[in-house]
Amino acid sequence: MGLGGRHGGRRRAFEQGDLRFVILKLIADEPRHGYDIIKAIEETFGGTYSPSPGVVYPTLTLLEDQGFATVAAEGTKKLYSVTPDGLAFLDANKPTVEALFTRMDEARRAFGGGLAPEIRRAMQNFRAAFELRLERGALSTEEIARIAKAIDDAAAAVERA
Repeated sequence: MGLGGRHGGRRRAFEQGDLRFVILKLIADEPRHGYDIIKAIEETFGGTYSPSPGVVYPTLTLLEDQGFATVAAEGTKKLYSVTPDGLAFLDANKPTVEALFTRMDEARRAFGGGLAPEIRRAMQNFRAAFELRLERGALSTEEIARIAKAIDDAAAAVERA
């Protein structure tokens, strides 16, 4: 499944229960902290999707409750590892796990690996600057023309790049 479709123009990246396979596979590859899991999923999707902590941490708790993962305290962080039962569960569901990672890889390739961080930052900077300017009050005719020209010039530069 790609991104795009229902729910406000976007499909869910994972169907019910799929995320547990992805997280379990990631911690089977190497023990990880919750933040590292979020970043690994984001990287696998090429930056086009990042799961929220409100989804990842409850899934980690579920995997621990099911006996598929263990957690060890490392200071204030928790390090999650797979258990033998978790490895057996992954092996029993190998086609599903492989299909999920194939789909994630296809999404990354379809979106060209996502935006470069520098471009994403520049776009966010533009949006913030524009919103801050609008908060100061209505735009004059001259300001509208200058802003439209700046945006048109930027668009032309992107087309030439």
